[in-house]
Amino acid sequence: MQDNATEVTAAGIARLAGVGRAAVSNWRRRHADFPKPVGGTETSPSFALAEVEGWLRAHSKLAEVPLRERVWQQVVGHPEGPVTALTHAGCALLLIHDRPTLWLEVSAGSDERLAAMLPEALDQVLTPRFGTVRPGRRSRGGRANAAARAGTPTGTSTAVNPPAGDRATPTVHTEPAVNTPALQNLSGPAALASAPLLRGTAELAAELGARQAFEFLLGRHLDANPRQYTLTPADLADLMADLAGPARTVLDPACGTGALLRAAAPDGPAPRPEQDGLRLHAQDGAPDLAALTALRLALHTRATVRAAAGDTLRADAFPDLRADAVLCHPPFNERNWGHDELAYDARWEYGFPARTESEMAWVQHALARLRDDGTAVLLMPPAAASRRSGRRIRADLLRRGALRAVIALPAGAAPPYSIPLHLWVLRRPGKAPAQPEVLLADAGQFTGEGRGGPDWRAVRDAVLGAWRDFDRAGHLDERPGLARSLPVIELLDDDVDLAPARHLPPPAADGPGRLTDVRERLGETLRLTADLTPVAADSAQTASRWPLTTVGELARGGALLLRSGGNSGRARVPVLTDHDVLAGTTPSGTLPESDEEPVLTEPGDVVVPVLGGGSVARVVDDATAGAALGRNLVLLRPDPAALDPWFLAGFLRGTANNRQASSYASTATRLDVRRLQLPRLPLDAQLRYGDRFRALDEFERALRLAGRLGEQLVRGMYDGLTDGSVAPD
Repeated sequence: MQDNATEVTAAGIARLAGVGRAAVSNWRRRHADFPKPVGGTETSPSFALAEVEGWLRAHSKLAEVPLRERVWQQVVGHPEGPVTALTHAGCALLLIHDRPTLWLEVSAGSDERLAAMLPEALDQVLTPRFGTVRPGRRSRGGRANAAARAGTPTGTSTAVNPPAGDRATPTVHTEPAVNTPALQNLSGPAALASAPLLRGTAELAAELGARQAFEFLLGRHLDANPRQYTLTPADLADLMADLAGPARTVLDPACGTGALLRAAAPDGPAPRPEQDGLRLHAQDGAPDLAALTALRLALHTRATVRAAAGDTLRADAFPDLRADAVLCHPPFNERNWGHDELAYDARWEYGFPARTESEMAWVQHALARLRDDGTAVLLMPPAAASRRSGRRIRADLLRRGALRAVIALPAGAAPPYSIPLHLWVLRRPGKAPAQPEVLLADAGQFTGEGRGGPDWRAVRDAVLGAWRDFDRAGHLDERPGLARSLPVIELLDDDVDLAPARHLPPPAADGPGRLTDVRERLGETLRLTADLTPVAADSAQTASRWPLTTVGELARGGALLLRSGGNSGRARVPVLTDHDVLAGTTPSGTLPESDEEPVLTEPGDVVVPVLGGGSVARVVDDATAGAALGRNLVLLRPDPAALDPWFLAGFLRGTANNRQASSYASTATRLDVRRLQLPRLPLDAQLRYGDRFRALDEFERALRLAGRLGEQLVRGMYDGLTDGSVAPD
């Protein structure tokens, strides 16, 4: 059955056909039979996906719509919106994952039959996975967590809101662990409208696997709406889960997209011994996030999943829970967190938070939901460690042994990326320690170069090593510039300032000898840059007289292979990110494991970032070969008998070339690599250009190295002069 209800925008058509939006506009003007708009606005019309697909095939613009793109267009063009579409797709994927034979029985036959059988089939999967619900009245209170979570405000114990028109009967749960997805509403007209999407999703699951299919669709949705969601990076989530340690019951009271609980749960679609008895509890003020998190976790692990939509501070869905671990990335700087309504709340054991101290409310909520000696790890803004308005609560947390560690992360660890955020490790004290100490650590020295993010391997080694040694002995000897433990009494002054950098001994000075080495290396590099400085070029044939071709034409002719970066892969290999390419650094990223085959680089490949508007192309060398290709990168693998890689990369970097192949949005510039041009030249002429481009690349790398060495020398001189290790004369 054709999906006549799914609509696609001009940008979606461009992605389907692999062209720019200007080409779609030309088609609309030049072809009278181009499909007419069926929705949208005059300036941003939408078209029926089935009609567009037929027109593209009829005009040889497209041989076949890629399955992933077709399903994604069904998601974004769903009549009830992409979030509802993702929820419905997740339901089908969970049914396919848990009861594949039942899905085959339900999906056989017409869409009407599927819609009629689906509710009962889903009930056989959803009830064991998420618990049971019954009709009831909505509890009082409960505006959504207001800070950075997207979605419509909802009541306290309501599960995910059903689609518009089906909201007459809210759901209240019969057990403390609340069921989240309003998947029971996938029936009748809603199921019939989503039938083409569900069938397409099933095809995608057959290709990728159910879990990977959902991760792909969710990842595309998050990438398409970056301002609506505050994400917790996977590396940071893994670090927080490791700090919390093994746990059988885990709570995230501000779950977002579920990254922290996903990190806390053993990976794998099949039951494993370490998953027996594992219970994951999630709550978020945005119903869509609560639903998507529940589905994501159910597809990720065999653990029991309980999730709820509602304002955690005003209407806690798990008031009787005593978890082994709490992981939380709360909204920051939230003024409307319930200060006036919650003045006498029993959770404020360590003091009533000021209106400006919402983070202290989240800290105490986490402690209230822990069993004795349970561990909580919260991501906190650095101001929470030193604001005067929170000093009394910080002091009581220290006195009673609840706050065990404050860890400063490098800038770029999580949004907002310009601020070095903190991790607070707390433990609900079973009894007060006799001589309590607190661990203070600063991983700021592991900030990565450019926009590549921190060196997560170094951060993990340093932070986990310091925490485990401290947790085992209750004390940690000084590690200059990195970590130390301090008696609580030394911190209980008027400010109770817990910022680690203010209490750690400075790192060991480089000393004059080290600075001399840096200066010598800088001198050698500067001499090298002088030798590599390009000389004035001879006049040459102008580009306008060259016969030109495009990357797209070369790919169709077999002169090169074009591949795009992915979101996951089977092997845990280093990942070449777009930040690495822009900064000229080694691969620094990682990919979550899945059954999807990553694109691995080979020597001679040319890698091009597609976002950011810069004219950059990098030739893969032996040091970079074997890395997986990250998102927002396109790989070009030239046939050495037809194309020289340095010739290809050099011409792709032309400013005018990039300008004509770029499309512009309000917040970003996207490069259509297929439209990039280069001249048709014989291989011997290509090699001459390639040698010159290679020399320019070597000069550019030498300049980068000189800049880094110069910064290191300046920083070392300032430090040496100020700490007395370097004399002024």
